[in-house]
Amino acid sequence: MSTGTSTTETAPPGAAKPFLDQEDAHAAHNYHPLEVVVERGDGAWVTDVTGRRYLDCLAAYSALNFGHGHPVLVAAAKAQLDRITLTSRAFHNDQLGPFVTALAALAGKDMVLPMNTGAEAVESGIKIARAWGYRVKGVAPGKATIVVADGNFHGRTTTIISFSNDEDARADFGPFTPGFVSVPYGDAAALEAAIDETTVAVLIEPIQGEAGILVPPADYLPAIREITTRHNVLFIADEIQSGLGRTGATFQCDNVGVVPDLYLLGKALGGGIVPLSAVVGNADILGVLKPGQHGSTFGGNPLAAAVGLAVVQLLATGEYQERARLLGERLQVNLRRLIGKGVVAVRGAGLWAGIDIDPELATGREVCELLMARGVLAKDTHGSTIRLAPPIVVEIDDLDWAVEQLEAVLTELRG
Repeated sequence: MSTGTSTTETAPPGAAKPFLDQEDAHAAHNYHPLEVVVERGDGAWVTDVTGRRYLDCLAAYSALNFGHGHPVLVAAAKAQLDRITLTSRAFHNDQLGPFVTALAALAGKDMVLPMNTGAEAVESGIKIARAWGYRVKGVAPGKATIVVADGNFHGRTTTIISFSNDEDARADFGPFTPGFVSVPYGDAAALEAAIDETTVAVLIEPIQGEAGILVPPADYLPAIREITTRHNVLFIADEIQSGLGRTGATFQCDNVGVVPDLYLLGKALGGGIVPLSAVVGNADILGVLKPGQHGSTFGGNPLAAAVGLAVVQLLATGEYQERARLLGERLQVNLRRLIGKGVVAVRGAGLWAGIDIDPELATGREVCELLMARGVLAKDTHGSTIRLAPPIVVEIDDLDWAVEQLEAVLTELRG
């Protein structure tokens, strides 16, 4: 549904204030959200407590690739709610087997470790890589290292921030976990130079999301695949944001013809309904885990597995990947027309775009606030960059309209 008059309010603007006050008083201030209080969602649109509608161009950092309330996913969740929602892995459940079978097939692998959040998938990948290094490769006990990239974002647990160079994420949270070597993103030669006899894995985002949708050179991931194979090192691709249709393919690795040893998945895997993540690989790697060595009370629960299976079945048709590719091409063309009109640079793949605003014009936060006033929800990062990642179900007219609103904001700022 296109907008036009989508910002009509049916309740006084002050209706949001009690919710904002409650959060300010009782929710830890670890986020700085825009001042919109969302009450309902449908497809690519959300409605706030005043009745005003907004086009969601963040999609919960790609967790909502299939939009708000996708009928197939909601039906799967509702059906499972009436049956059983949690068993723990102490017992089998009838949803886990079909889910992991389908996800393994989608990824072209044979084994899945289900978890809950993206950070858990990353932590699990780290543990698996270390265990593989000691038990299979023969790295000396306690010496395993993993090569990562500068500017990375893989989560906010203590181990993960240990190899981040984002001071907001790190300050006052040490001491940090050793065992990581960071090299410039996009530089395959530097990555290879960092590999030695202790290296068990290379952990990379195929596109760096939080860094501003940074797309590496086309030969970067293929070079990593060749280097890691030659040095007997695991290639772990963090596709938590870039995977599951977002970039116009099932995985961003597909776009450059690369198959990593392990995929780290999350966000969209839960359909925007439940937290669900996974490490996907082959048994010669994931098989290093034995009972009691790793787990999660909620990992592989039947509710999440039922929703996850429905997500995999949607992706198996290829429809969403193709839609993201085609709409993404249109989005990129439209955004690039704004270069020189307040936009400095545009990057992206599929329905995922990073837009650098002229820092002399406005901060990314200021642009997002002005977009919100026009009925578009987006998110800033790193000062003057904003990100657009609408649900793949977004209509073409609505996507065009969002870019028109950005152009109007930039025109307003330029005076």
